[in-house]
Amino acid sequence: MPNRTDQAASPDRRRELGAFLRSRRERITPDQAGLPRTGRRRTPGLRREELALLAGISATWYTYLEQGRDIRTSEQVLGALASALRLDAYERGHLFRLAGQAPEAEVESPAGEALSPEVAAVPLLLQPHPAYVIGGTYDVLAHNRAAGELFPCLAAGADRPVNFARWVFLDPAAREFVVDWETEARGLLARLRTLAGRHPGDPRYPRLVEELRAGSPEVRAWWPRYDVQAQGGGRKRLRCPGRGVVEFAYTAFHVAGQPDQTLVIYAEAGA
Repeated sequence: MPNRTDQAASPDRRRELGAFLRSRRERITPDQAGLPRTGRRRTPGLRREELALLAGISATWYTYLEQGRDIRTSEQVLGALASALRLDAYERGHLFRLAGQAPEAEVESPAGEALSPEVAAVPLLLQPHPAYVIGGTYDVLAHNRAAGELFPCLAAGADRPVNFARWVFLDPAAREFVVDWETEARGLLARLRTLAGRHPGDPRYPRLVEELRAGSPEVRAWWPRYDVQAQGGGRKRLRCPGRGVVEFAYTAFHVAGQPDQTLVIYAEAGA
């Protein structure tokens, strides 16, 4: 298991950290940061020296950090950067994980996608409400009959587990079925980015992302934005055959002992 020092020293992790910082720096304008205008600017957002000034750190040291050089960061400096960049709670956690400062439990590689029989049985107990369990890379590990009837992609006969990320981005039918496709797709990709950041040594994530990038212009455009988001509940509008657009409320629960596995339950909104 890699320790925190290994995580901080990893060249791939340092490049990810630099790219994430740059993406967040470029989205903040001088006006938003309370800085005076200084004529024409060749870069979107803040300059490196401006961000360093706001965070109270050396501009040279910050430049090295963004360039992916092998330097160590303290929690205090990361906190100052997070505040200057106006990161939300999920982005802040992602920054700390990339810098190797996350709790050990969060940076371990997943134990695997084996699903216990007890967890696999839960969606069956929730019938007639659509329910399924997804793994860390959005493979559907178990689902009940109602979920299979609601989501056409869960039909039996697939030669490998259905993956919701592949379905959303690579199957044209998903764009018709999911009414607010762009909003839902952006959220899914942000959650996938969060999971990938927790497990930098897991080869499943770069393989999946590369497949999505190859087949989806949206993933190619959105992945470099470094959006991150936690899995949660909400509402989703689906276009159901014979019924038209139906709004569902859904709730997500993490499986004890397997925090990357998530139980998702749907119910018609207002029912």
